Amino acid sequence: MHRRDFLIDLTRYAALASIVPNDWRVVHRPRFADDPFALGVASGDPTSTSAILWTRLAPRPLEPMGGMSGLKAMVTWEVADDDKFTKIVKEGRATAAPELGFSVHVDVTGLAPDRWYFYRFRSGEATSPVGRVRTTPAAGVRKPFTFAFASCQHYEQGLYTAHQHMARENIDFVAFLGDYIYEGGPTPTAVRTHASAEAMTLDGYRGRYAQYKTDPALQAAHLTCPWIAITDDHEVDNNYADLNSENGFESVEWMRNRRAAAYQAWWEHQPVRTPRANSWADLVMMRRMDWGDLARFHFLDGRHYRSAKSCDDGTKTVPCGDWDDPKRTMLGPDQEKWLSDGLATSKHHWQILANQVMLAPFDSRPGPERAYSMDQWSGYPAAGERLLTSIARYARNRTITISGDIHSSWVNELHEHFGRDDTPIVGAEFVGTSVASGGDGSEQPRYVTTALPDNPHIKWQNSRRGYVVCNVTEEAATADYRTVQYVSKPDAPIATPTRWRTEHGRPGITKA
Repeated sequence: MHRRDFLIDLTRYAALASIVPNDWRVVHRPRFADDPFALGVASGDPTSTSAILWTRLAPRPLEPMGGMSGLKAMVTWEVADDDKFTKIVKEGRATAAPELGFSVHVDVTGLAPDRWYFYRFRSGEATSPVGRVRTTPAAGVRKPFTFAFASCQHYEQGLYTAHQHMARENIDFVAFLGDYIYEGGPTPTAVRTHASAEAMTLDGYRGRYAQYKTDPALQAAHLTCPWIAITDDHEVDNNYADLNSENGFESVEWMRNRRAAAYQAWWEHQPVRTPRANSWADLVMMRRMDWGDLARFHFLDGRHYRSAKSCDDGTKTVPCGDWDDPKRTMLGPDQEKWLSDGLATSKHHWQILANQVMLAPFDSRPGPERAYSMDQWSGYPAAGERLLTSIARYARNRTITISGDIHSSWVNELHEHFGRDDTPIVGAEFVGTSVASGGDGSEQPRYVTTALPDNPHIKWQNSRRGYVVCNVTEEAATADYRTVQYVSKPDAPIATPTRWRTEHGRPGITKA
């Protein structure tokens, strides 16, 4: 299948190919040389009555097509009230098709609100591990919840010790904010090494996901609860923007084909619903999730639609180039409107923006000059102003932004106007560090310490690895920052160096 010719309705195609059993040319009892569930199982995108169950048949994960033959394979699935499956509440069949990498996405409907369930798959003589999935509370309910968020798990730069600890947390779901894989080629001196050259084709991206998903700690974290995943840059190409590649050498057509391959492989390996798009290159990833009436999550896509970088990327002294051009956008006009309209019309108690890159600006140059990252929202100041204006107008001090990408932890107060701390506080931002990217890290880089006086909206910063656990009630949202001292060797203990709290309807963030 040629990606550039893949212009049929994906909703119809994916439903037909991966969910509805087709008795013609399907192997009903396939035989496998090795465990076909070597990549584990996962659940995600829950609603009050449904959730997505995922697996991919790959008995030899690092071989082409995961070691599968070219024939479709039958997979059965079960959802039960208990982990022994003595009371099965839903069951059915799905088809694992070569066109979709033998991935399986089951949209299980008719479940009870606010309930935990257990699920598993079978194919031939093989049975998958048992995973847990839950539904969200029904509309009208304001039930407290706890979730974790994480990002940036470079396989070569560290072990997934954070995932080992996350799997033991008592959480309702995980929000994964991007950089699930890294696309680059192998580094011989790394903690562990990528098995193939830089991913640029569908087979290349499939192989990279397969290698990452063989990690036992990552599989364990997926088994524990549903995940809601979005992408950042490394799922495609470092620091890409729309159809602009990292180096700018590649043509738009070449980049579009690469993005199509990357997005298809991402969908094939994540527990997400059938996509809305006319091609894989145009996959729509932004979506919402409601936790009863207590919170509405807006999961954003900050790469697909953004304007090209200004001032040659990196951290630059501003103003420069077209940095402050009001036409430049991070989300694209349609997504900006989707988000603004969502904030304006939502009656949910909290608004939570799940976002790839840090929203609050960080001026890294002490003194009167300003220097900002061109890859974060600070590189798109007009777009940041528009977003903060919407928050101030429609959801003042009941909006939390969760962000990743930066390989360090931050606690930021969001002010109404970009880069001006003398304007009212309108929201809070919790930025999580990486799972592994950047290696062991440090407590605090020196350049951050010297620049903090110029950034009074930044309340705390740390550069160890880990994740963040958030507890949300009607009164407040609390963020516990979990960190490990090292990822270059196994078994690092988990610590909680700090805890922060923002109260509903009140400006500011305080230590909890």
